[in-house]
Amino acid sequence: MTPLHGCQVVSLAEQYPGPFATLLLSDLGADVVQVERPEGGDPARAFPGHFAALARGKRSVALDLKSDAGRSACRALVDRADVLLEGFRPGVLARLGLDPAELTGTNPGLVVVSVSGFGRTGPRRDQPAHDLTFQALAGLLDPASPAMPGLALADLAAGLFATVAALTGLAGRATGGQGGHYDVAMLDAVMALAMTRLVPAANGMAPDRLGDDPGYGLFATADGGWVSLSIAFEDRFWRDLCTAAGLPDLADVPGADRVARREELRGRLAGRFAEHDLAHWRTVLDGVPCTAVVRGPDEVLADPQIDARGLLAPVGGQRFLSQPLVVDGERPGPRRGVPGLGEHTAEVLGEAGVDADTLAAVLAGLPARY
Repeated sequence: MTPLHGCQVVSLAEQYPGPFATLLLSDLGADVVQVERPEGGDPARAFPGHFAALARGKRSVALDLKSDAGRSACRALVDRADVLLEGFRPGVLARLGLDPAELTGTNPGLVVVSVSGFGRTGPRRDQPAHDLTFQALAGLLDPASPAMPGLALADLAAGLFATVAALTGLAGRATGGQGGHYDVAMLDAVMALAMTRLVPAANGMAPDRLGDDPGYGLFATADGGWVSLSIAFEDRFWRDLCTAAGLPDLADVPGADRVARREELRGRLAGRFAEHDLAHWRTVLDGVPCTAVVRGPDEVLADPQIDARGLLAPVGGQRFLSQPLVVDGERPGPRRGVPGLGEHTAEVLGEAGVDADTLAAVLAGLPARY
């Protein structure tokens, strides 16, 4: 049995952080109902690959939360839920007639997780923003030469902390009987990832920087490939690297001296890597720890380690990445594929005990395809 078997989750969150959180909860056994707007649904549906990666394993209900019937139906779902995860700006949920204080009054065990850009307090609470803005505000981009990041770290961090919030609420409810309202801000979440940068700055300490060791970085090969080294003050790994790379005169330079001679040693390494193509370095560095070839998605997915760990799961004719937790030797989920917009509306509302008149009104208000 999966750990969250029997847990009911209602999600009113779109795009990235909320869907990432509910993906993890779904894989762990929760029944996740994604409430979407009838016209178009989650805007992420415009990007099928992105949407499929995050939506598999859930059921989709199409509700117009601006209509009486839609709000009534949603309230019925929430009244029987264990977790409500929402991604509106502060105050919007209450304006829709779904005030968290009222919801937890009716359903004391309900765990409400609110994910927003800046949280429920502070001068920025009502400002709209997306991932890149939060990375800039958190100091993750280099002010001298900022570059577009490869991952939406603020979205992912908020999704992870939303998952922690949901699990914390469920654990607390098990001992105290009450759920609670958890406030997850994207800025707070991404700053937590940057704490080893920000705490030294807050206390006048020297910054903690990756890459002070010359053996930590990216090095170009003769044919335009790249090798990643992540030696961080480990003398034995430095010796292995220098021996394999044909730089024996550098093998015994200790960590402190490497930092002092960083530019010189990085130059030596860079020059050496530029002498041969990527295939050469794949062979030469095969046994060197903390070394990898920089790969694209196809190479990543072909790695036998991925197959051995069961990270790619076939569901509904597609392959999906499983969540990373292994429970008692088994990797939970995914259990179902990608839902069509509103595919489970009648099914889920029927399970929630929505009365026939409300159900009819909800379905009548949906486009004909439903």
